[in-house]
Amino acid sequence: MKVGIIGAGSMGHAHAVGWKNTDAKIVGVLSGNEANAKILADALDAKVYSSYDGLLNDVDMVDICAPTFLHKDYVLRAAKAGCHIICEKPIALTVDDGLEMIRACEAAGVRFFVGMVLHFFPEYMSMKNAIASNAVGNPKVVRMTRASYRPKKADDNWFMDESKSGGMILDLMIHDFEMSRWLTKGEVIRVFAKSVRSEHPGELADHCLSILRFDNGTMAHIEGSWAYPLPMFSVRAEVAGDDGLIEWESDKTFPLQQYMHKSNDDASDVALPGSPLTEDPWAAEVKHFYNAVVNDTPFRVSPLDALRGLQIALAVKESAKTGKPVSIKAVEVEA
Repeated sequence: MKVGIIGAGSMGHAHAVGWKNTDAKIVGVLSGNEANAKILADALDAKVYSSYDGLLNDVDMVDICAPTFLHKDYVLRAAKAGCHIICEKPIALTVDDGLEMIRACEAAGVRFFVGMVLHFFPEYMSMKNAIASNAVGNPKVVRMTRASYRPKKADDNWFMDESKSGGMILDLMIHDFEMSRWLTKGEVIRVFAKSVRSEHPGELADHCLSILRFDNGTMAHIEGSWAYPLPMFSVRAEVAGDDGLIEWESDKTFPLQQYMHKSNDDASDVALPGSPLTEDPWAAEVKHFYNAVVNDTPFRVSPLDALRGLQIALAVKESAKTGKPVSIKAVEVEA
């Protein structure tokens, strides 16, 4: 199987590690930043492509690590070319676009996987297994936090343009929205959210608190932030049920942390949570996609799961903007 990587930023490099541990041949790299594309391509002994159509002609599958606003076009063109697709989250900026992408892939008979990487972190898998074994009884309350500094790309910081990234709620909090429904086996029917946005030394700070109500009676409190100093990335997760409590806090795995409001050139452009595993979750995710395509086995997380996570994120954005609760009916692929 021949693969092309679209995008040569943080995610392109993270995914490349996974591809190097499969039997796939990395044919080429395509990026709007030719210098970055050359760095990644040289490391992979691959070719730099200037044309997406040219890359599609040479590969069996594409790995889309491009900015969110480009996902739809890249996916639709790959599907039309008959290429299997792994695409970074969020699936798209709107539910309608996500639906069009999923339907196009189904019609073309190509596999489509959205990188909801939390499914490849052992902490969340352990939580899922504990809940499935009835260790905590019926889940009643979920609390999750994902807090970091804002993305700090030196040029063309598309993360700060909501028309391109969807903003912090869509880009960051979507992980926990999707994970909370997977852990509790419920669908969100109502959300309420408040957000605070401000400027600090010329930079946008964004912090949001949201409350989710599920159709099975579970409640979730999910917090997200792009307001912390470099190089902070803190993650917390807790599930409380009738018979017990499961909790995890990433900070507790480190003996000492210092977060200062000053320049930190060592921090990556986009904050990524660490993992104590020999194989990082992004590499595991890529290998899972490759093996599922080659062996025709199911994906751990479906495009519909990713789409429903997007639907929740958009409802939270609306609630934060209007100050009112927003009701949701879980989207279906079939009209």
